[in-house]
Amino acid sequence: MATYKDIVGTAIRNNAGNIPTAETGQVFFDSTNVDFKYQFPNTVTSWRTGNALNSARGYLMGSGTQTAGLAFGGFLSTNADTGATESYNGTNWTELNDMNTTRRDGAGNGTQTSSLVYGGAPKGYDTTKVKTESWNGSSWTEVANLNTGRRALGGAGADNTSALAFGGDPSTAITESWGGSSWTEVNDMNTARERVSGFGTQTSALVFGDNVPPGNAARTESWNGSSWTEVNDLNTARGYSGEAGTNNTSGLAIGGETSPGTSVGNTESWNGTSWTEIVDLSQARLSLAGSGTSTSALAFGGTNPPSAEIGNVEEFTANGPVGAWATTSSINRGPSQSFGSAGINNSAMIFGGQTPGTNYRTLTETWDGSSWTEVADLNTARDLMGGAGASSTADLAWGGRESNPTGSAKTESWNGSAWTEVNDLNSIRLAMGSSTGSPYTAALNFGGSALPLPQQAKALTESWNGTSWTEVADLNMARSYIGGFGTQTSALAFGGYGPTPPAAYRQLTESWNGSSWTEVNDFNTPATGGGGSAGVDSTSGLKYGGSPPEQATTEDWNGASWQETSDLPVTFSYGGSFGNATNAIAAAGYQGPPAALTDAAYEWSGSSSTIKVLTD
Repeated sequence: MATYKDIVGTAIRNNAGNIPTAETGQVFFDSTNVDFKYQFPNTVTSWRTGNALNSARGYLMGSGTQTAGLAFGGFLSTNADTGATESYNGTNWTELNDMNTTRRDGAGNGTQTSSLVYGGAPKGYDTTKVKTESWNGSSWTEVANLNTGRRALGGAGADNTSALAFGGDPSTAITESWGGSSWTEVNDMNTARERVSGFGTQTSALVFGDNVPPGNAARTESWNGSSWTEVNDLNTARGYSGEAGTNNTSGLAIGGETSPGTSVGNTESWNGTSWTEIVDLSQARLSLAGSGTSTSALAFGGTNPPSAEIGNVEEFTANGPVGAWATTSSINRGPSQSFGSAGINNSAMIFGGQTPGTNYRTLTETWDGSSWTEVADLNTARDLMGGAGASSTADLAWGGRESNPTGSAKTESWNGSAWTEVNDLNSIRLAMGSSTGSPYTAALNFGGSALPLPQQAKALTESWNGTSWTEVADLNMARSYIGGFGTQTSALAFGGYGPTPPAAYRQLTESWNGSSWTEVNDFNTPATGGGGSAGVDSTSGLKYGGSPPEQATTEDWNGASWQETSDLPVTFSYGGSFGNATNAIAAAGYQGPPAALTDAAYEWSGSSSTIKVLTD
């Protein structure tokens, strides 16, 4: 295929203004502004909360990756040690077989299916410090002991056949190498120390930290398979850190203790030569475990003095894409609010709603990814409806408010050209949450309210089978003005007004598995209702805007937790919303500041770029 240079004779493209389709790193000439420019993607390095361990604990050991981790042993908040083992699948933790010997403050390495644990001891007992156990993916087996018993040591290794144990309490520089059947003493570290951390393999490892006064808490040493070499220190001196890394050229130091009883959330990245401070953990802690790499890691458990041991889990991603909102085509009907919406990012529709003066509407518009088109009206004018659909040709609208104080149970089905009345909801409701999906055969509505709003909030859930609605399991908390997305068998409900004492807007999130609702992690921003929702199932989606007061915040859901991302350029509530985590729409409603009805619309892209001018 011909390149741009083949066609025009130069590798630098000439354009009047910026190039909307410029590739990452592409240099071009803006003839309007007489500038050479280039484009690069916007990224962010961050921690986000994941689902907690089943057993909160500190001084635990760990191995594996960000999406396939293993946690074992540790000290419980009940003041007891444990041998409990849990595996992580990227979303949830599952309890597996315990270690043979209860212990804390040991070292571990390997994968989720092939790990080694060594050293450590239950509180008050020293005899365990030599013991080693091997994990085969289902159970632990006692194998050959360390030559020198110790706790608070560091460890590195790829699996249960190769490992390196170094340092530890009582303060030592001893290093031992595991060959799959026994430990062999090799060259000592340059500095004896304890409460150390480390990562890597049997032949390429890093050790750092120590916080026993006077200590060398920032000192770092690199192992090349035969000896240790002192390299550049940590920026923040500490011990009892978590760690992630695959060799002595790349890894992370996570959290730790800077002085007795003082925990931090500092994270530093090692590039083979020096440490660089990057983003902190959301929750400071010491004696945590870590797994993964310098770009994709997991931090779990730990202690945050003077509080008890914690089960908090955080996931680290380096240089993840940053999404952004941009202005797109306005709707045709003019300023309006509280209409129903359904569809995907490039094939969707909005219907009903209310314009200034409490005028309930039947208007319907379709969206093709770039513009809005007016089509056939609803049969019944109303606002605050539920809606679901997978395109602009097959959608469902239900419930809502026909007048004040008259609610509606009516359901209408759209076939691409006209609305047809079908079977009603079992219960009159408005301001409810809705699934996406194929509404001729499958849809879900949940929560909402009878009039007057919002005090008559409901927990009801109804499922649509293509012909009629059936009541299924209720939400755990009744709420109106609730957000939601997903399918009939995999949905998410969040936010809204809950009258359960105390009456208030909520940050609560619930996940639907096709038969019941389960409370999961709350969103981060102040509790709201009436915001935008976009997502295809309970594992991925967006919430944006909401009130009171009107907000511009956007959060994305990864199946386990919410994380704040790029704000809308305006505040947004009670408008149309649809799409998914990488491409969504926020249309009309109340926008600001100041908050006022509008016809403006905005489009979300899950990635964004910056264009820079080349200068001398």
